[in-house]
Amino acid sequence: MNTPNWIGRSVSKLLPASKIQSSRPSAPVKSSSSAIQNEVDGAPRKAPPTRAADRGGRTTGQRLAATLRQEGEALSPRRLRRILQDLQAIIDAKVSEVEGGRRAQALAQWYRKASPAERQDCWRLMSEQFVLDPQKARAAQAQYAAAVGTPAAAAAEVRLRRATVSPRRRLLQRFSAMPDGIRFLVNLRAELLPHLKATQALDALDVEMEYMFSTWFDVGFLALRRISWDSPASLLEKLIQYEAVHAIRSWADLKNRLDSDRRCYGFFHPQLPDEPLIFVEVALLHEMAGGITPLLDESADADDPQKATTAIFYSISNTQAGLRGVSFGDSLIKRVVDALKEEFPRLRTFATLSPIPGLRAWLSKNLARRLALLDDKRRAALAVELGCDAPTPEQVFSRADQPLTLAPDSAVRLLLMQGTAAYLGQAMQEGTPLDPVARFHLGNGARVERLNWAGDPSPKGLKQSYGIMVNYLYDLKRLDRHRALLTQGKVAMSGAVEALLS
Repeated sequence: MNTPNWIGRSVSKLLPASKIQSSRPSAPVKSSSSAIQNEVDGAPRKAPPTRAADRGGRTTGQRLAATLRQEGEALSPRRLRRILQDLQAIIDAKVSEVEGGRRAQALAQWYRKASPAERQDCWRLMSEQFVLDPQKARAAQAQYAAAVGTPAAAAAEVRLRRATVSPRRRLLQRFSAMPDGIRFLVNLRAELLPHLKATQALDALDVEMEYMFSTWFDVGFLALRRISWDSPASLLEKLIQYEAVHAIRSWADLKNRLDSDRRCYGFFHPQLPDEPLIFVEVALLHEMAGGITPLLDESADADDPQKATTAIFYSISNTQAGLRGVSFGDSLIKRVVDALKEEFPRLRTFATLSPIPGLRAWLSKNLARRLALLDDKRRAALAVELGCDAPTPEQVFSRADQPLTLAPDSAVRLLLMQGTAAYLGQAMQEGTPLDPVARFHLGNGARVERLNWAGDPSPKGLKQSYGIMVNYLYDLKRLDRHRALLTQGKVAMSGAVEALLS
């Protein structure tokens, strides 16, 4: 797509479909754009369908023009107008950046004391009332279209880009200039996200914040730091709080994960120096790990890390809900690999020991079909093991909930391992793997290396994937090749895993 068409299409998506005129000239009201799109991990953000909560109740424009508050509205029309005026004053063109920041801080003080419902009203104002001027945007678009191919095209493009920057973005920038302003905005979005499904009017604010966070939290601004047992206690408490894959049960558990044969690294932002944005836990071993239990064994002796040949990434946790959609996990792994190679030259293999969070749900929908495709021999073996004439998904699942009791040649075990290979290698959605962890690692260029039966026999592991875990291998010389395969809808897999698909 050429530049004029791209800009024209982008502007058309940013323009609001209509503009509601307020009866109060001091508070012009405009509808929010419902067609703004943003790319998250390469996939375009789709405009959500109309939601029930949007069909009922009044818009902020209607409330600003009203006199009385209706049932269920947190702020009265008068108070809503006052908050809007305070927000508008933050980006008043006649005030300096310093004064704008001071006004933002005053509004933030009110916000911190506001009730959850009052905060939602503030979000609605920021989302619906701070849209770009559609007339200016259309005029700038027309001027650019007329200037394409002439010496004036560059200047016209600059004017167009400026015309498509919403006042909402300038408002967020003023908040970010406050002391602790970045943290304030990240926490605000974390609180806002759960309300998006019910309130479409908040989408514009959410997309704007995601776009700005993607810039502010670019990996070029992040510092990679090792977290050790000698790190401040407040930081170690954050690891316990934010660990999302394998819960840290105690301080002894944490100390084991930070032992001499382990490493933990995190990305830190200058504005959030005491809090990792994401962290990864690594075990230094002599071979690829097939189960999580030995890695979490607090009584096990530490290996000599200088003799290790394999680095296993066994837990990656994002810590800030407000940064959803901002991707830096792939850069973290690459930076950690470089750090590990420098410290431990004997390392040759870099792989994960990963959960398969979507497997159980997928199998529950697809196992009946897979049973129907079995040949007579395999169906008979399954029936003998289950003690029935015609195996059902329920019988298979019941038996699979006891993975440690199944022998290597178990027909149930083989069936589920084949289903796992199909899920990881063939279950796709819009050209990408259905499983979120697979989508992350395969998107980074890893390949599905090995499936591990009973890799995680914990209640959580059984609930997610009947205890099955997977190793994703990061072959540093083939990452680009594997990514290219994925763009063609093909998943890179080892020969052993591919054999399960036959």
